[in-house]
Amino acid sequence: MPKPFRFISAYPYQDDVLALPVTDLDSTVAWYSKNFDLEEVERRTEPIPTVIMERDGVQIGFAINGGDPEQDGAAILVAGIAQIRDEIENKGVKISNWRVDERDDEKLQVFFVVAPDRLCYYFHEPIVENKTN
Repeated sequence: MPKPFRFISAYPYQDDVLALPVTDLDSTVAWYSKNFDLEEVERRTEPIPTVIMERDGVQIGFAINGGDPEQDGAAILVAGIAQIRDEIENKGVKISNWRVDERDDEKLQVFFVVAPDRLCYYFHEPIVENKTN
């Protein structure tokens, strides 16, 4: 049975959630391992240096591709957003904009993290409202 708080899926802001732009793969692996509990599952040097990391079966990749990290990042759908927020915050990571967003007639509990590499992450979870007649 999966743990009650977990990553469900990840979507890129730009083109590819498996090639988010960074400048140093080793420091990237160290930070994301420590703070997002991602594990390195693959590393390649061709066609460009890339590392793929994973948590709960969800993969996020980082590549030295010359992209602008301030214009990129990922939206990460989670289960147990409050626990995920606490887990990340307890590691000393700054959390911002704990709020409710509305999109496509759905309410979402959200927060943001801007990593040291300047990539931005939008953590979100649908709010399930109890509807009684």
